[in-house]
Amino acid sequence: MSASKWMLLALALVLAGSALAADPAPRYNTVELQADAQRELANDTVSASLYLELNDANPAALAAAVNKAANEALRVAREYPAVRARSGNNQTYPVYAKGNVLQSWRARAEIRLESKDFEAASRLIGKLQAGMQLGNTAFSVSPEARRQAENELIAEAIAAFKARADIVRGALGGRSYKIQRLNVSTGYSAPPPRFAVARVMAAGAPEVAAPNFEGGVSMVTVAVGGAIEVLD
Repeated sequence: MSASKWMLLALALVLAGSALAADPAPRYNTVELQADAQRELANDTVSASLYLELNDANPAALAAAVNKAANEALRVAREYPAVRARSGNNQTYPVYAKGNVLQSWRARAEIRLESKDFEAASRLIGKLQAGMQLGNTAFSVSPEARRQAENELIAEAIAAFKARADIVRGALGGRSYKIQRLNVSTGYSAPPPRFAVARVMAAGAPEVAAPNFEGGVSMVTVAVGGAIEVLD
């Protein structure tokens, strides 16, 4: 055999040995596990939407009236610094009579509120309901409170995972175990929004009674899943 063929054979043997060395050693007594930790948190944030709908045959006059009402609502909201107010979805669409004849125009303006001060938000909503309809209210946990709870629950969920791993180790008669893989995921379940029943109110109607808010609770969950190898 020539020298070049010997070199090619040696190189092939080296590559084959490297491939075998790179293959992971077979693992036995591998068990998939999952554990979680949950916590109820009081909802500390309320959000609400209020809207106004008007009809007019003149689209320009209609737009002016709706914009004026929405701007006035935002001006009133600025009197409540604890409540964050912003414009919502505004839209205008035609209203047709029989025979597909254009009859008038209808416009809708919306504002959205958010606050951690339930009392201030309630007072503002009661004031705005003199000229607007309450669309819905929703309660949630603020991002910072949720993040803090998740950080604390991660430690609890991992501790629960290790406790289950130790139970599995004992059931299989192993002397110890080694974590092969670990995944952490978070979950959040908030109460559904509450939709208000629309009420027709005359322009310039007096301020209505402020709604009572009970924020309720949301559930924060951290799940830990992975695999362990039980060692003999």
